[in-house]
Amino acid sequence: MKKDKNKSPTIHADLRRLGCGFAALGLAFSVTLAALGGVTKEDIAKGIKKHIEERTQKDGGKFRIKDENRELSLTLVKVHNDKLANLGKGLYFACVDLKGDDGVIYDVDFFLAGDPAAMKVTETMLHKINRRPRYGWEMDSNGTWVKVPADPAVIRGMDQFEFTYRVRLPEIPAAGRLWLPLVKSDAFQKVQLKRITSTLQWKQIQDRDHGNHILFFSPTPHDSGKVIEVQYEVRRKEKVSYPAGDMDPVQHLGPERLVPVNKTFRDLALKVIGNRKRKLEQGRALYQHVLEHMEYDRTGKGWGNGDAVHACDSRSGNCTDFHAYFIALARSAGIPARFAIGATIPAGKNKGMIYGYHCWAEFLADGYWIPIDVSEAWRRPDLADYYFGHHPANRFEFSAGRDLAVKPGPSTGPINFLADALLEVEGKGVKAETEFAFQRERVSSLPW
Repeated sequence: MKKDKNKSPTIHADLRRLGCGFAALGLAFSVTLAALGGVTKEDIAKGIKKHIEERTQKDGGKFRIKDENRELSLTLVKVHNDKLANLGKGLYFACVDLKGDDGVIYDVDFFLAGDPAAMKVTETMLHKINRRPRYGWEMDSNGTWVKVPADPAVIRGMDQFEFTYRVRLPEIPAAGRLWLPLVKSDAFQKVQLKRITSTLQWKQIQDRDHGNHILFFSPTPHDSGKVIEVQYEVRRKEKVSYPAGDMDPVQHLGPERLVPVNKTFRDLALKVIGNRKRKLEQGRALYQHVLEHMEYDRTGKGWGNGDAVHACDSRSGNCTDFHAYFIALARSAGIPARFAIGATIPAGKNKGMIYGYHCWAEFLADGYWIPIDVSEAWRRPDLADYYFGHHPANRFEFSAGRDLAVKPGPSTGPINFLADALLEVEGKGVKAETEFAFQRERVSSLPW
């Protein structure tokens, strides 16, 4: 591993999904078990824990690192097991949370080298303070990843970009069925479909309850490995509270398969709400409760399905789980709430890949829909006030709602939510590689 003139590490690796120091900032390493050479995530976790334990014993019971002109005295909180990676050539990455004597949580990135039984830390970098990032990563013209200033996270006002939605079909042993979102315009985003590039025949369908547009394909074994690409030009404006109009809110009070409305959630919601009378204040109390109750964590089983019961019990998950829990609480307390999913467009650069979907919610208060994003508020506590009442302009909404009823539909029933492509072969779900890319350069101006 070499360093640039600013002493930022440079990493040569095939990149795809990680988290913590990378994916959350638009960067992640691609790691397959075959490429690990026998080194597992458990080996990397043991290596970083051993390093911290040895340093802690040596330094009088605290793990100490330098940060500019001060020394931090830290205690291990957790190793992010979903954010460990083998970078190849005997190099490894670990992301760790440590708590300072000042009560602040410090997110530290470590790079390690050596054999699994004798890993040594080669680089230690303070990445986040109370989850606020200090830097990100970006590929330079030589294909090397270098440390760059942190992404500003949100764009206020207006944003405009070209967006590419790409699906690569896996090996298909028999006739299959494929659904993917066909994005439409609304009051906050103007969308122009530039092209659909595919040798497969397709047709447009619509879900029964939410009005989402969906592309439906019928791939065959002959289509194995083929790529489907959908390109859009998008103009998006920052979403703030807006009038509900004459829409009937009853649709957004009922249960969904993984978002129950019941006495358990009602009792919990009413306890959180207390004696607050206004719906806006009640919604804020529920937002704050979810923010404090849950932790963004993609380890273990059950996360990522938007299962409100699992989220409540495990107190962890990703954006789907955070918002499923909020919606279950809100609806059980008689507050209409709804779900949407799409992608966050990086604010700090003009083109690149986007690693994974993102979702958010809204609730109805005093005749207005109030946009919220609890999971991003958890990841960026400094923006927690902003994310109650705003969705930034650098977003792209693919679809709205849960339990999407479509014809033809999956054998398993209504679609849980639709962001990544949904492929079914012989009645069983099959993973289709879905990726997103964007660029703000050379985008013509769309009328609002």
